[in-house]
Parts: sequence; structure tokens; C-alpha cells
Amino acid sequence: MILPIIAYGDPVLRKVADDIDKDYPKLNDLLANMWETMYNASGVGLAAPQIGLPIRIFLVDTTPFSGDEDLTEEEQKQLDGFKQVFINATIEEESGDEWAFNEGCLSIPDVREDVSRKGTIKITYLDENFKEHEKTFDGLLARVIQHEYDHIEGVLFTDKLSALKKRMLKGRLTNISKGKISVDYRMKFPAMKKGR
Repeated sequence: MILPIIAYGDPVLRKVADDIDKDYPKLNDLLANMWETMYNASGVGLAAPQIGLPIRIFLVDTTPFSGDEDLTEEEQKQLDGFKQVFINATIEEESGDEWAFNEGCLSIPDVREDVSRKGTIKITYLDENFKEHEKTFDGLLARVIQHEYDHIEGVLFTDKLSALKKRMLKGRLTNISKGKISVDYRMKFPAMKKGR
């Protein structure tokens, strides 16, 4: 089932999300709905807060980036078919040089900005079967994971921009929260007047 994506301005996007355990109700259905929602919106990642749930789940499928000709053959291979569920994730370490990449977010449609992040991460997480992993990722893969991880920490990519950039975007962000934007996927806007 395709779920509405929560737009910028909703308090759920600002909460530090809670861990879940393997008895979380209908987890498999939730994950299936999250994949379907993400693909329907042409995303490469989706976090539970973006569908209104303040829990520590996000998923990533970097396959769409694998055709990018600016990447090395090795990077393309790494991204092709990388599809992973992250539950109760913790980034243990970020290292390497910071590099900028143009990021966007399904909760903040039509806004894209260069964001600097460290190049390598070490992360611990549970997969959909609650098997524990500790892995190191780098490059674009690390970046997609960092972006989604930020969502379960209540952080948005716009928080990482300069004060000037934030001021310049203020009007556009306000319009997004009011639903004054055209998107081709379902969204829920926090500041739209509820007719009750």
C-alpha cells in the first residue's frame, strides 16, 4: 500500500525515533508498504518518520544511482542492487574527508542543495530478520545511509546548510508545509487547514 509522505514542517520529522523490537506489530507489512511508497515516489531511501512513524527504521535502494556515468565502474557496481533495511541503526563512526553532493528529500520536494558529509561511516544495525550487522560504507552509499539515518535522529538535510541558504529557502519551505507545491506522489502537509 502506498502511504502518504509527511511534508516538511511536521513535528514527527523532528523527533529522535525510538528503537523497536521484533514483536513490532505487522513489521513485514510496514516494510512492504515503505518499499512500495519509496519506489512510487522515485526515492532511493525512506525513513519511518517520513510516513509518520517515530521509529528507527529506514530503507535504502541505491540502484538508480548505478547508471551515473560520473562514477567509477567500481562505485557503479557497489550501488547496483544495493537494497537494505536498517532497524535500530547507530552510526558508530564517521571518518574521511568531507565532500559535497547535491541532496534532495521526498519530504522536501523540489528543494535540492549541496550538503557536505564525511566520506566513510561505520554503522551497526539490525536487518528485517533482526540479525545484527556492523558494516563500513563509503562514497555515495555512505551518503544515502547518512541522509536516511539523519531522519531517525530528527535531522533534515536543510539543517546542514549555511544560515544564508536557510534564509533563502525559508519561503519555499513554508510553502511546502502549507501544501503549496505540486508533487506526483501522495503527501500529507502539516500546515494545511483541516476542515472539521
